[in-house]
Amino acid sequence: MNMMNQDINLSDALPEDETSRQYYYIEKARLYVQELSSRIGRPLTFCVTTFGCQMNARDSEKLRGILREIGYLEAEEDQADFVIYNTCTVRENANTRVYGRLGQLKPRKKKNPHMMIGLCGCMMQEPEVIEKLKKSYPFVDIIFGTHNIFKFAELIAERFATDKPVIDIWEGTDQIVENLPNQRKYAFKSGVNIMFGCNNFCSYCIVPYVRGRERSREPQAILDEIRRLAKDGVVEIMLLGQNVNSYGKTLDEPMTFAQLLTEIEKIEGIKRIRFMTSHPKDLSDELIEVMSRSSKICRHLHLPVQSGSSRVLKQMNRRYTKEQYLELVEKIRKAVPGISLTTDIIVGFPGETEEDFQETLDIVRKVRYDSAFTFIYSKRTGTPAAKMKDQVPEEMIKDRFQRLLTEVQNIAAEVCSVHEGTTQEVLVESICDHDPSMVTGRLSNNLLVHFHGDASLIGKLLPVHLTECKGFYYLGEPGM
Repeated sequence: MNMMNQDINLSDALPEDETSRQYYYIEKARLYVQELSSRIGRPLTFCVTTFGCQMNARDSEKLRGILREIGYLEAEEDQADFVIYNTCTVRENANTRVYGRLGQLKPRKKKNPHMMIGLCGCMMQEPEVIEKLKKSYPFVDIIFGTHNIFKFAELIAERFATDKPVIDIWEGTDQIVENLPNQRKYAFKSGVNIMFGCNNFCSYCIVPYVRGRERSREPQAILDEIRRLAKDGVVEIMLLGQNVNSYGKTLDEPMTFAQLLTEIEKIEGIKRIRFMTSHPKDLSDELIEVMSRSSKICRHLHLPVQSGSSRVLKQMNRRYTKEQYLELVEKIRKAVPGISLTTDIIVGFPGETEEDFQETLDIVRKVRYDSAFTFIYSKRTGTPAAKMKDQVPEEMIKDRFQRLLTEVQNIAAEVCSVHEGTTQEVLVESICDHDPSMVTGRLSNNLLVHFHGDASLIGKLLPVHLTECKGFYYLGEPGM
């Protein structure tokens, strides 16, 4: 991809093709960075901090790739000349955290006139946020949203050229710009966007409003990207979308998610395939069949239930009932024995009664999840749920949340322990955080295992004997 830069001549007319256009601005931004670096007598540094989901994490890799391409070096946040926050807005406290971090940066920015601060991501798609930033945080240099992340180099060049803050927010887009730089966090695994946006409009969720409507990438572009990753040493990919199960519906020549998976399986070098997130209403029999016969799709499925009450699910606009969800789980488990199921659950949705909450506990007991992400309902302005009556009292929500957490943890500890004494294939990911004489790897079912080893094992798939279950992870020994 970097070869494109060698063909860029800034004296030529601005290219019409969007990818070429952005490489033009990458070259332009590089000259600005070189000039400032020469003036202050050292390389410029950056830090990208990610809030939120896997989609945001993947977007941050693109930001890092562009910043490296224009000449910045990565550093810790407290040392960085360019600090950018890639924001989330799913919950109110995510916004509060960003405002707090900006307050801490203000004195640093005052002392260092060459320092730049950038904000992007979902939070920036909220008009009231932009107004607050203009009024209370005028020292932020670059602000953009979720739809025009590909313009990052262009916005940096504009900021250098004008010496004025740049705010560029799009309400939506149907553009998908391919083949721009990105800097992966791991050499051996990578996320791959297969689609953007969401059409579901769950009543509590702000994502469709900030990420826009669904748009699928062309299958050939996805397959080409994965082939490049495989050649670069990637053995595991995570296919990303707000609802991967509805992939392909916006294509001129429709292709189902199951059909896409079948094509990805054929790519040599890729050993593991993961995906998220799956909406239960769109999980097809075709997909279950592909998963059942696959040797590469990991034995883990994240299937958000959100509530066990059919009445609450209807209010949430989830478009399935408790009974339909349980039937789907039974079908998946029959086709893929031993599959690990994880989920998301919201406690305290408006109007939730104790009876509704008991239905949620019941579905947790029936499905027996390997783990669950449990959330207290967060009122998001602009969503239908925010206007609903019967908001549940905070103390009641906290009590239910604790009871749910206890139930989930007790069941998960039992479910996860079933692999004790077996030998499983593990992808080694890092040196163990708590013991540098050990490494940490991940099973196909997404559970972590720690065992003795060194950095030379990172990125390798190895057999590991699981000697002891510690609740949500294993201790192990290298297998034979």
